[in-house]
Amino acid sequence: MKLAERMSRLGTETAFEVLVKARALEAQGRDVIHLEVGEPDFPTPENIVQAGIRALKDGKTKYTPSAGIPELRAAIAASVSRTRGASITPNQVVVTPGAKPIMFFSILALVEPGDEVLYPNPGFPIYESMINYCGGKPVPYILREADGFRFDPDEFRAKANSKTKLIILNSPHNPTGGVLEPEDLQVVAEVANRYDSVIFTDEIYCHMLYTGAFSSLLSVPTLSERTILLDGFSKTYAMTGWRLGWGVMPAELAEHITRLQTNANSCVAGFVQYAGVEALTGPQDSVAQMVAAFKARRDLIVDGLNAIPGFKCLKPRGAFYAFPNTTGTGWDSRKLADYLLNEAGVACLSGTAFGEAGEGYLRFSYANSLENIKKALTRIREAIEKIED
Repeated sequence: MKLAERMSRLGTETAFEVLVKARALEAQGRDVIHLEVGEPDFPTPENIVQAGIRALKDGKTKYTPSAGIPELRAAIAASVSRTRGASITPNQVVVTPGAKPIMFFSILALVEPGDEVLYPNPGFPIYESMINYCGGKPVPYILREADGFRFDPDEFRAKANSKTKLIILNSPHNPTGGVLEPEDLQVVAEVANRYDSVIFTDEIYCHMLYTGAFSSLLSVPTLSERTILLDGFSKTYAMTGWRLGWGVMPAELAEHITRLQTNANSCVAGFVQYAGVEALTGPQDSVAQMVAAFKARRDLIVDGLNAIPGFKCLKPRGAFYAFPNTTGTGWDSRKLADYLLNEAGVACLSGTAFGEAGEGYLRFSYANSLENIKKALTRIREAIEKIED
């Protein structure tokens, strides 16, 4: 069977590949600590689960409007208006099965072959994959440890030109945990307005912030008509398997994104959407509890990694990933990640899974228990000491 040429341009998400390798080792009787997948280990809050069950019992199992049920779109508009300091209406909201479709549909709707798209490197690998798949030209802007994994303003400006159709941001950032400041957003606004570019802001980790206040691009008044917001329920409410995300965008674009949704997925399961309404409008105690737990885990893993020879790790300000510099070990990232999996039974990701600028780094998800993180740190240290011996 001969595949279409476009399939050669489609990338993947390495976390799932490493998960398969780790499961294979477990099938052989090995004990593996999973720090590779960005998935909260907490259960979905009970009030959300019960809302989903009630919706099932109430017969919410039929087709729904492609853009989402009115109740959820209204709840999202109200939540985004409150948390981003913007005025959002339900007709600007499109609900999708997980947040990735917003990424895919937005690039598909906007980017012509040859259009340039700025995106962070290191960064979530699906950005580059979708840009390539849709025929755009990926133009990475580099996030460096020396800058706290924020972009250099002058370099950022130099990357943009009249061909820049789309600018992708992610803050708090995967894999580094870096967070953009208001002055960074002003640089983005300047560039976008100069070249009439659309901005795609991935804010899936906006509630996973440990210090300071969150700054959203939607709060910049001059950008409301050129900004697409991606968010969802997976991280904030521990709902990864529910597959529920959303996009907020100008209403005119929302109509086109909805048509793509109709062609691709028809709609999101109704009972899942009613669970989403409860997540946004019900008690938020569980979110605060999760963030507090992640902060304690962050402090533990960062301190532990910094005590390992050859490792140097900045303290992430958001998300739930540690991104240590491992150049002191003398090993390249991919080889070191494989070594830690096979030798130490600790599953993590090579920094190069997030782009070329990730060489010399590893990503550890600390969405695991304190006990397992302590055990992983001991195993990593012992494995590194074997190298030195």
